[in-house]
Amino acid sequence: MKKPVLVVMAAGMGSRYGGMKQIDPVGPSGQLIIDYSIYDAHRAGFDTVIFVIKHEIEASFKAAIGDRLSRVMDVKYAYQQLDELPAGFSVPAGREKPWGTCHAVLAAKSLIDGPFAVINSDDYYGPEAFAVIYDYLSSHRDGAVYDYCMVSYLLKNTVSEHGSVARGICTPTAAGKLANVTERTRIEPYAGGIHYTEDGGESWADLPGDTPVSMNLWGFGESFLHEAEARFSGWLAENLPKNPLKCEYFLPLVVSELIDEHKAEVHILQSGDKWYGVTYKEDKPVVVAAIAQKIAAGQYPAELWG
Repeated sequence: MKKPVLVVMAAGMGSRYGGMKQIDPVGPSGQLIIDYSIYDAHRAGFDTVIFVIKHEIEASFKAAIGDRLSRVMDVKYAYQQLDELPAGFSVPAGREKPWGTCHAVLAAKSLIDGPFAVINSDDYYGPEAFAVIYDYLSSHRDGAVYDYCMVSYLLKNTVSEHGSVARGICTPTAAGKLANVTERTRIEPYAGGIHYTEDGGESWADLPGDTPVSMNLWGFGESFLHEAEARFSGWLAENLPKNPLKCEYFLPLVVSELIDEHKAEVHILQSGDKWYGVTYKEDKPVVVAAIAQKIAAGQYPAELWG
């Protein structure tokens, strides 16, 4: 069985953050969030990392992290570009937003020939999360029903005090598998708890703080790439007329469809690690302080890569 590889989605523009947050330092010697994720992933067993970036940031991304990591891992690059669309489709006039997380993973399709994990570049997942997903991918393979996995986090530990966030809201089965996952693109904390809106804020619905959510830490077989690619044209045909400038092809959408069609099972893996992320610039001090505490506790060396 082939060793799992790690796919890092790093092509997002960071519009809410106000800059290229993928290369904004959070560690004492200029380390990035992704430095800590790759360090944890490497300790868990991952030897190959595929960064999904845009051509426009290639030079700065390689200078900030890619060239450094290539000394300890096999580093590859895939490029998520707006004009990479199926035959018969073109980029709508005025479209600048990337096509979403599923499109990002499809950009790496030619580099993947076995099991793989997917993460965001601007989220801190913790060492246990990488250990459990690597172990799962190393010991499970697709059968007649695809065998996927994900690491879930509690919603209350993933919201920002500084604005809205997008999260995949997960519904588990009694057996600990994923029943469905629904992407909510505007979730915010408020004085009475946490709520979300789907109509621009005209109405809101509450979400319990202990709701399990996806932070895009997924584990897939190669089958997922074929399924996602086969469904992309249909998704474009349905969604481009409705929202040509902002519609996104999300990973949870394809996952939910495969579950509903009884083509895939997704095991929910548990991690005791706390998630940290930077959606807005105001979130950064919290992450910097958390990393400093972990270094002081001996979880990480001050100089990650020696």
